Amino acid sequence: MRRINLAKYRIEKARENLQESEDALDQDHFGMSVNRSYYAMFTSARAILALKELDSSKHSGVIALFSQYIIKPGLFPKELGKFFRKAKRIREDADYGDFVEITKEDAQMQLEHAKEFVEQAQNSLQEMIKDAKG
Repeated sequence: MRRINLAKYRIEKARENLQESEDALDQDHFGMSVNRSYYAMFTSARAILALKELDSSKHSGVIALFSQYIIKPGLFPKELGKFFRKAKRIREDADYGDFVEITKEDAQMQLEHAKEFVEQAQNSLQEMIKDAKG
């Protein structure tokens, strides 16, 4: 039960991250929007991993675990997994890169990918919870 509660908590946090991304985009804070979009994906990936009692202290570790235990077995679409890896690179560029300009289009695209990712994560989570109880 604890892992289900943790998963639900994390997916709710992911939805908050999406809202923060939208708010930042509306205020023309494109770098911040990209950051929050990535964290929406990251947190929703951790939500799914919680059901499998998997986690990592490193972002690359979460991505690797998600790929190995969620995407490879077919529990999550491979193309959305690619968005996750790309989102990490864009977020790192936005947060740490010198002379990196994140455009409105970059932020909008990242937000759309994040929305799709979180939506799919929530659907996958519901299926996995149903299967675990069933």
